[in-house]
Amino acid sequence: MKKKVLIAPLNWGLGHATRCIPIINALIKEGLTPVIASDGAALDLLKKEFPDTETKELPSYNIEYSKTANTFKLKMVLNSPKIVRAIKAEKKAIEELVAKDHYHGIISDNRLGVRHRNVPSVFITHQLTVLSGKTTALSTKIHNKYIKKFDVCWVPDMADSPNLSGVLGHPKKVKLPVTYLGPLSRFCYQDLPKEYDIMVLLSGPEPQRTLLENKLFKEFKQSDKRIVFIRGLIEETHKTYHKDNITVHNFLTGKDLQNTINSSSLIISRSGYTTVMDLAKLNKRAFFIPTPGQSEQEYLADRLNSNKIAPSCKQQDFSLKELYKLSSYKGLSSFSTDIDYGELFHFFQRK
Repeated sequence: MKKKVLIAPLNWGLGHATRCIPIINALIKEGLTPVIASDGAALDLLKKEFPDTETKELPSYNIEYSKTANTFKLKMVLNSPKIVRAIKAEKKAIEELVAKDHYHGIISDNRLGVRHRNVPSVFITHQLTVLSGKTTALSTKIHNKYIKKFDVCWVPDMADSPNLSGVLGHPKKVKLPVTYLGPLSRFCYQDLPKEYDIMVLLSGPEPQRTLLENKLFKEFKQSDKRIVFIRGLIEETHKTYHKDNITVHNFLTGKDLQNTINSSSLIISRSGYTTVMDLAKLNKRAFFIPTPGQSEQEYLADRLNSNKIAPSCKQQDFSLKELYKLSSYKGLSSFSTDIDYGELFHFFQRK
């Protein structure tokens, strides 16, 4: 009988889905059978990466960001009942899936209801501390209350310093069964000829993804640099077009995306944690523009900026002049880690 493992990333931007790619590949290599469960763009992306893998659709959280940083927290508070309903719905969906089929394990990347009392259940997160300003202690307590219901928590970062997540993944006190994996990335570094001076890597919930895209398009129309935009819009067919000095892809996957990043001198993107892990793996120079009001991205951008690794600025402040800062920053660098997936997946043999 095939030993199935359900792997379920949150559909909130593409980062949760993309950092599950190396885990899915490892499951296959170790002789386990992954079953992918998600919704929306995250599920569409993984279907393209793994067209022969069984998939399941889970209830959507349907989260939208606010248009301004000032109303971000209010928007999230208003979204809270929707999130709670989604957690209950996905928990019910998992009950139904487990009743119909046998799973040796469940891996949830930030889907709080994806677990089962009779199946070894893993939660993946880099946020053991959930930054939310004055309410950080409360938001962290609520998040950890959900995590405690899982059998173990995998944190994709180094256990000690230096590390990428800082206080997010390394609170002063950890009362959870935590395993630090080392940074996760689907990419491999290659020293390729530089085809592009600048790569703009977009993703994340609307409307902020579109707001940043429009702003950067307007700015780079004034540039004579070789620029490529990856819009992060997952569609059935790959669409590409050219406008003056700018090449635009609606999306790229797999080797195509890896090669485009490796052949770009500078990456401009959100400071989402998965993006930071990927760019560190590829030893890239980067400029970060955190999503307005998202405390986690603002913290990561500020941390990289203060350590003189990568500069950043607020979305409304970006102009081409901001890129002059890059000369005094050293760029991201890889942590050399090998994850022992065989030992890690042995956890699924316990029931």
